[in-house]
Amino acid sequence: MKKIFTVFFLLYFFLLNPFTRAQSKINNLNVTSKQKSSGNTMRNVMSSTPKHSFDVLNYKLNLNIYDCFKMPFPHSFSATNNITFRVDSTLNSINLNAVNYSLIIDSILLTNNFHLNFTHVSNILTVTLNRTYIPGEIVNLSIYYRHNNVIDTVFFTGNGLVYTDCEPEGARWWFPCWDKPSDKATTDITVKTPSNILLGSNGRLADSIKIADTIYYHWVSSDPMSTYLVVVAGSSNYRLSLQYWHKLSNPYDSIPIRIYYNSWRDPSRLRDSIKMLTNCFSQLFCEYPFEKIGFADIDSNTYGGCMENQTLITVFPGSWNYLMAAHEFGHHWFGDIITCGTWADIWLNESFGTYCEALAEEYFKGENSYKNYMTQIFNSYICCNNNQPIYNPIYLNYTPPKGQIFGGLFYYPITYAKGACVLYILRNVLGDSSFFNVLRSYLNDTNYRFKNATTDDFTSKINQVTGQDYSWFIDEWIKQKNHPIYFNVYGITNLESFWRINYRTYQSLAFSPFHTMPLELKIFFHDGTDTLIKVFNNINNQTFTFDFNKQPDSLNFDPFNKIILKQVSTTIGIKNLSKNVPDRYFLFQNYPNPFNPSTIIRFQIPNSENGKWKMENGLVILKVYDIIGKEVATLVNEKLQPGVYEVPFSEKRLASGMYFYKLVAGNFSDVRRMVFVK
Repeated sequence: MKKIFTVFFLLYFFLLNPFTRAQSKINNLNVTSKQKSSGNTMRNVMSSTPKHSFDVLNYKLNLNIYDCFKMPFPHSFSATNNITFRVDSTLNSINLNAVNYSLIIDSILLTNNFHLNFTHVSNILTVTLNRTYIPGEIVNLSIYYRHNNVIDTVFFTGNGLVYTDCEPEGARWWFPCWDKPSDKATTDITVKTPSNILLGSNGRLADSIKIADTIYYHWVSSDPMSTYLVVVAGSSNYRLSLQYWHKLSNPYDSIPIRIYYNSWRDPSRLRDSIKMLTNCFSQLFCEYPFEKIGFADIDSNTYGGCMENQTLITVFPGSWNYLMAAHEFGHHWFGDIITCGTWADIWLNESFGTYCEALAEEYFKGENSYKNYMTQIFNSYICCNNNQPIYNPIYLNYTPPKGQIFGGLFYYPITYAKGACVLYILRNVLGDSSFFNVLRSYLNDTNYRFKNATTDDFTSKINQVTGQDYSWFIDEWIKQKNHPIYFNVYGITNLESFWRINYRTYQSLAFSPFHTMPLELKIFFHDGTDTLIKVFNNINNQTFTFDFNKQPDSLNFDPFNKIILKQVSTTIGIKNLSKNVPDRYFLFQNYPNPFNPSTIIRFQIPNSENGKWKMENGLVILKVYDIIGKEVATLVNEKLQPGVYEVPFSEKRLASGMYFYKLVAGNFSDVRRMVFVK
């Protein structure tokens, strides 16, 4: 789905990076089973998408919007909706969504012209059936209705342009339906327009019949879709660019690319991008499965975003570029082939669409562009994080208003940006092969393909493909808020025959729950070489010890930024510099001095029997004080072996001035002064 138009510009000025975001039915559904322990292959499961009492199979719409293209461009039209549905629970009436403000219901008939009683109250159309129906029966009824001449933010007219925009649940404003993302049906749409109109809709163009000054467009979709993906878009200013994409599996079979563009627009750039993106996503995920690829220009002052309607993406002014195409077209895999089961699972659409932008950068421009683009997406998140989780259970039974979870400075950073970063991290955790195998298996799984899926379904798919339990990953990154803040401290010690690094990592639990994660650490040695170490961080305040036969100089946490969603502080603690055991205690002058922003403090500890002062259990304390004797920091408070040590000190919050540092080891103590200058 789109980002709202005003948000597009707000993000531009805030971030200097305007992201242009932005099927048989479900039966006998079972809740996803508990996942097996790590190492066991997960069994295949049915989708856990909510089940309804009836299942719409097809909407056959006949719309007379002829006058909507004529001055004064009214919003009123007449229509019929022939609904075919299968009964899933015994029933003698059904409820459909139909907004009273927009729609007037004239009559409802069964196939045999039997008139049915109905009520239309509080946006619910209740139809009393002629008898009790049992599960498995197929029912067909025809609804004769009219759309009022009102502006409803879903059905738009003006200046010879008519189009619809339905996410999240706007279809109910222009045709009666069961308007939930979990209900997917095929469509058969006939539209009456003036003869100078070009009009597109879902699926394939079965025929277009011109009679005098009128054209009847007949569009048929054999692939089911959620109601929010149903669309019509027509204009007297349209031109049609018709090209073909040849399937990778069979170059002799092709799919039409229909771009409806305004006469002042050049469609060539978008057309070329679409061909390349179809190749890209077909190779990465699965071959493009629908009957056509379509885009429609919807220049309008009343509209503010792009929308991934199935096989006909609507595009707003200023967004005709390949990143927009990558996002919206990516939805045809993640959002159209498989649609989120509830609005709580919207990240399965939008996070994937945003990540498809980055994948397009990688495919066309290389790995560096991919990583740079992900950094921009991360910046969009970190600057405007609203402390909300990606998966919000409130939306399981609550439909958010248009624009609430589909954009805005409050929601884009979470649903779009953070979610895309989570997929980036998941790819790094699983590895390329497993990650893309998960996506391919997910898209080709008949439990979800042309149907719906939930967050738990996607988790089960990860577990099934990898043979391991990654529930912890989805729980901490998708269902928990914020991101980890890492505090890393390491020390380097010379132990005569080898060198040791003691590394400790800690996460601030006041900001976010603990994140279990594999970590990468890069160790740089004194001889100019380096090595990469991988550890698994599964408890907070965890310590790891690494031994080497040569001198390490420094440690770099997550050197390739694989955990892109993080804040991190890595400091070197105490560092043992010499293999030689000194013969006396000594506290050196810090260097540099004066300093800004950091300085190094060095001291030495002898053997207790050789030293003039005795140690008490090897405890060494090094503290910093201000000029009035108030403690500023404790740099060392631990047992140390004899040796020469240095400790870094940096405190940006200090005021300029003189400070003192004091070393205490047994009955030895010494104090020196240093100067901090801002």
